[in-house]
Amino acid sequence: MSANHDLVEDIRAYWSERSQSFDADFGHGIAPGAEARAWAAPMRAHLPPAPAEVLELACGTGEVTRLVHDLGHQVTALDFSEAMLRVARAKHAGKPRLRFLMADAGRTMEPDARYDAILCRHLVWTLTEPEAAFADWFRILKPGGRLLIYDGNWAAPKPGGRWAAAALRLWERLAGGSLVGPEMAAAHEGIMRRLPFGAGLTYDRLAPMLEAAGFRDLQRLSHDPIARAQRQTCGLRNSLKTRVYDRFILLARK
Repeated sequence: MSANHDLVEDIRAYWSERSQSFDADFGHGIAPGAEARAWAAPMRAHLPPAPAEVLELACGTGEVTRLVHDLGHQVTALDFSEAMLRVARAKHAGKPRLRFLMADAGRTMEPDARYDAILCRHLVWTLTEPEAAFADWFRILKPGGRLLIYDGNWAAPKPGGRWAAAALRLWERLAGGSLVGPEMAAAHEGIMRRLPFGAGLTYDRLAPMLEAAGFRDLQRLSHDPIARAQRQTCGLRNSLKTRVYDRFILLARK
């Protein structure tokens, strides 16, 4: 059993509770049109030619699943929350080239050299044992396989985003309207305090850890096209949210 068993279970419980409202929360649901195209662009550019065997880690309700599947890949969408998978299965019922797998993204238990590519969105910051997870991902990739990570530093605003964070705090105080109530917000803060990346996940911290696991040819790709696409339709409040944190996309190869 993992030394972080209790933390893993707290994370599972938190996201299971969020499963029904997940898609309605800005930054989780992906709007069709420009935003969907922006999220899919790095997949189109950097995943192997379709149909490749692609593992999506922490698929949640299947928003990213739709994008990678629509590119023609054979997709395994993995999550450790049955509540999240229930939503994702219903959303994608009857689709070919798609299987859902209930498993831990940090300990997949998948066969060696099984996948041509692995991708994940907003997962790495939640890992309780990141070094073990990265070693596992390296193991299950085929030689030459690609790793595509969408993530960011959610612990504190970036220097250029502090004004947006202050504006959002004022907005919340005056207007309210958050989908996450005080109890869930407190649970989230308690989880973050115990995570290895709870003080912040940055590209510069993550890259050496992936290299130590064996990954090579690391590249930082810009998240800005996604933020610009989101701002086309999201309204002022959510537009501010796109400006707060340092987000990045990381590409690597086995």
